[in-house]
This record gives sequence, structure tokens and C-alpha cells, in this order.
Amino acid sequence: MQISLPLDEMTTQEKISAMEALWHDLSKDSETYASPLWHKEVLECREAEGGEFVDWDEAKQQIRKDLCK
Repeated sequence: MQISLPLDEMTTQEKISAMEALWHDLSKDSETYASPLWHKEVLECREAEGGEFVDWDEAKQQIRKDLCK
């Protein structure tokens, strides 16, 4: 199935809302699939480099703040 969205006609907020809806739907069944090994490796690398991890809601607020600049 191919889904087509009018991305060039959507506002940034509409695009973020669409991504959030997709993520919400995907995360409902998070126990049915495992994160890929590469994802674990990336997180470990970023943590070793001193990367800071924040709550997803906090990250979304920061992204929205940065987009409005």
C-alpha cells in the first residue's frame, strides 16, 4: 500500500501532528517488535560521547520552540 500526503501543502505543525499520530499508532504494540541492533549501538555511542537524553514530551517542546524561531 502506498500512502500519499500533500506534504508540499502541509504546514510544519500538520506534518508534526501526522508524525505523532503514526508514532502513537506504532508504539501501541511496542512489545511485538524489538528495536534493531543498530539503534542500540547508536544510543550507546551517543551516551559514551556524553549525549543527553530527555523525555520525549520535553524533546517535542524543544523541537517546536526551535521551529518557531
